[in-house]
Amino acid sequence: MRIAVASGKGGTGKTTVAAAMAQALGECTFLDLDVEAPNAYIFIKPEILGRETARIMTPEVDESKCIACAECSRVCRFNAIAALGTVVVVFPELCHGCGACEMICEPGAISAGFREIGVMEWGKAGGIDFYNARLRVSEPMSPPLIRALKEKPESWKETVILDCPPGTTCPMLEAVRGSDFCVLVTEPTPFGLHDLEMAADALAELGIPSGVVVNRAGLGDARVHEFCRERGLEVMLEIPNDRRIAELYASGSGLLESVPEMADSMKKLVRKISGRRAA
Repeated sequence: MRIAVASGKGGTGKTTVAAAMAQALGECTFLDLDVEAPNAYIFIKPEILGRETARIMTPEVDESKCIACAECSRVCRFNAIAALGTVVVVFPELCHGCGACEMICEPGAISAGFREIGVMEWGKAGGIDFYNARLRVSEPMSPPLIRALKEKPESWKETVILDCPPGTTCPMLEAVRGSDFCVLVTEPTPFGLHDLEMAADALAELGIPSGVVVNRAGLGDARVHEFCRERGLEVMLEIPNDRRIAELYASGSGLLESVPEMADSMKKLVRKISGRRAA
């Protein structure tokens, strides 16, 4: 079962919840898919056992074979390759590595080259199989690295926790894709509500069932709860606005180290999700 943990807004406690769920379970596969700013390792503290450079296919054009038919330019959805008269120009930073240009090129003028997009790491923390990745500095797109990291584990444990990037753009959508359930972490503030609405809409478009965890409960007002009632979203857990959590978080301690009694709540959260899937 793949459980994505996402949020429309950054800073709501998404990684805090994802790491706490993994630690409460004890046995799971954990992927930190926030490849632009991975930080789950701070809380899970895995022993890193391996590291690998991630690469993406980038087209290379042999001008001696090119007949300037421009089919490669027409098939590319991302404008990563352009036919300018008799010259074909490749824009590597726009390439998603789909390989369509190579497949459609009848003269065989296009071959697969590769460029580095980041580094993937994996390790263990007790029964947790841990994976994360870091996007290469100056790399403009994170979805290709997110896809590569999701394909990295050779085996999956019964429960998989996906710590997704914030927002509702391509990185978040790529991260949640294929999940059985998505936990949306929000806070009871106007900004939290605004971005929760966008995240809920995005998941509805993808057809992924979801529920809500309200972090810093007691702060702000009741509009997040009202929105959840209107949309039929279950508030599955509330985490109190507790100074202890903030102080220990600032020193690199996770939620269960700050409030050990939350372990049972996290286990119940996973059981609720499993029950929703079974239903």
